[in-house]
Amino acid sequence: MKTLLLKLEPVVWLLFGMGIMLGTILLPGWLLVMGLGAPLGLVPESAVSFDRMHALAANPLGRLVLLGLIALPLWKGAHHLRSLSVDGGGHQRDARVGGLLYALALLGSVLAIVAVARL
Repeated sequence: MKTLLLKLEPVVWLLFGMGIMLGTILLPGWLLVMGLGAPLGLVPESAVSFDRMHALAANPLGRLVLLGLIALPLWKGAHHLRSLSVDGGGHQRDARVGGLLYALALLGSVLAIVAVARL
């Protein structure tokens, strides 16, 4: 398992880096608008209506952004949790923990692809 993780390390780092980028650039703005702006009435209701959001999610580019906002932070979280496990003295169980976390991130990514494709 450890050799497989070492072979997949560049792919995991790519997904981790993209998760950091999207999580740092797009996710805070989305959370600010949808989590605070819309409930407080700072954003017009027509801007966050169901029809408009569905049209955005039905657009191929919108689907790609939505998929990125769902799947890539999973890889970022998996990598951070693996690093936390290793820093906490888990060198001997790194292969099992890393494999489990990356498998969960992969499962979440596949479920996100299925969910976004069904929109």
